[in-house]
Formats: sequence, structure tokens, C-alpha cells
Amino acid sequence: MKTQDRPRFEVPADTASWLMEGDASIRWQTMRDLLDTAPDVFEAERAKVSAAGWGAWLLGHQGDDGLWAGGPHGRGLYGPKWTSTTYTLLLLRRMGLDPAAVRAKRGVELIWDGARYFDGGLTPAASVDLPEACVTSMYLCLAFYFGVDHPKVAPALEWLLTNQLPDGGWNCRTVRFGDKHSSFHTSISALEALAEAQRHHPKRTDITTAVDAGREFFLAHHLYQSHRYGTVADPAFTKLSFPPRWHYDVLRGLDHFAAIDSPWDDRYADALAVLVGRQRRDGRWPVQQKYAGKVWFDMEKTGGPSRWNTLRALRVLRWADRQRTQ
Repeated sequence: MKTQDRPRFEVPADTASWLMEGDASIRWQTMRDLLDTAPDVFEAERAKVSAAGWGAWLLGHQGDDGLWAGGPHGRGLYGPKWTSTTYTLLLLRRMGLDPAAVRAKRGVELIWDGARYFDGGLTPAASVDLPEACVTSMYLCLAFYFGVDHPKVAPALEWLLTNQLPDGGWNCRTVRFGDKHSSFHTSISALEALAEAQRHHPKRTDITTAVDAGREFFLAHHLYQSHRYGTVADPAFTKLSFPPRWHYDVLRGLDHFAAIDSPWDDRYADALAVLVGRQRRDGRWPVQQKYAGKVWFDMEKTGGPSRWNTLRALRVLRWADRQRTQ
């Protein structure tokens, strides 16, 4: 069969309807990524994220000081997990909150003001006198997404680019402990940050070069395998979570590469097989693991059908189908 004759990947109508019964953050992304809805229509739905449901509930927990879970001595910037300002903003970004949201911008400004800086990199920890690639990546991701032009953003971006490891990734333990092999967790956060940076600096070839090398790091590992033995690097990588917080799994990785419309590479196939293997008999995907910590509320139950993971899995499969047939 010729490529142009292959049927397009289709989202089952009952699954699409079920997704559209969910929160506004689910509905607008379903419209954009699965139903090919016109931009003015899905953007109108996106505007509801701040007005009702999960997004409104999260925004409602912001204190008068601009922080979530605020308190004395800088508490509320990065901890407690997962109700801090940092992790609440990361979740609002995944929901697709309007980047122009004034309240979110205020939160981003506060975490940057409260961070400690070392040669451009940063840390929120009072007890750590060295920069951390994981935290620097998260803060850069939020700054670029919400359009916060803090004076420390530019040097932090340079620091992140400079501290990319020879294997193409990043590791939060490198500066403190000298680790030379990249971490899946830190590397995906760095790539998400650089994807946001590229939207602001599309002509910067150094960012593009770093993104390409970071993608190769994941492809060399088939997105979840040991570079030495070809076995599963960590069983947690093959279990689906949401929200991912700072953790990596194959769906987070695949969803990132779908979001940047990465070209096809056969080394994606193993991770896609893992994802397909996680599909339930009803055609939906579950949440298989959550990470211990305080939360504002539970969006979905572990083990049950997950609108978040079904949405993300289906847009990954649409991307893979399109790229394989081009």
C-alpha cells in the first residue's frame, strides 16, 4: 500500500466523547490535538481553564502574597511537594493555562526572585550552595512559557546550555557529585525548557544543537533502556503517571517529542510498544503510579481510566503515525 493510500490514524468516537466530558484543560487539548478543531474554537475553550474546574481550583489556592503553600523563610517556592508555587505552576502549564495569566506570572517572578544563583545556574535550597540543572530547567520552562523576562533568565539559559553533558543530556547530580552520565529525569526537564526557549529564540542555533543532542541521548536509550545492557533502565519508566512532577516515564518522553513534532526514528518504536501495551481493554489508558507528597486535590484515581493519559497517548500515536508515513 502506498503511503498516501494508508488510512489516517483515527480517534475512536466514543473515546473522543469521553475526553470531551472532562475538565476544560482536557477538552481544549482534545480539540486541538485529536479533533483538528479550528484555533478560535479551541482557544475559546482554553480560556475556561482559569475560570472553572481544575485550573480555577489551583488558582484559588494562590495566597495574597502570590505564592502557593507560602510561609516564612522562602517556604512555598519549591516545597512542599506538590503544593509549592513551582509545582503548582508546572501543573498549570500542562493544563495549558493562558501564558498571559497575571496571577501565574506573579508566581513565576517570585520563584525567580527567591532562587539562589551560582554562575548563572540556580537552586531554591538554602542548604545547597551549588546550582542544579533540574531546578534551573523547571524555572526556565516556566519563565519562557509565561513570558517572564527576569534578568536572571538569560544567564540561566546560558548555564544550562554550557552544562550539557557529552552524552547529550543533563544530570542534577553533576555539579554536586560529579556524575557524568545523564539522568532521564533531568534531561526531559531540560528539553522541555529548551523547547519553550526555542519559541522565543527560533534563530539561536546553539539551542537547536543542544535540543538535537538531547534528543539523541533519549534515542540512544530507546527512551527507557540501559545504555549498557539494553534492558529496562528503571521499571518506573514504563509505568504511566500524571502529573509527572520531576519524574520521567515513556509517555512524558514521547509526549515531548510529539509536541516538538520530532521526525520519525525507528528507535521510538520500543517506547511506543510499551505505551500501546498499557492500553486498557476499553481503549483508554490508566494512571499507574503517583508520587508521594501533598496535593491540592486528586484529579484521577490510580488504576482507573485516565483522561490525561488517554489524551496524551492518543496524540503521541497520531504523531507517530503521521511521521512514519511521511
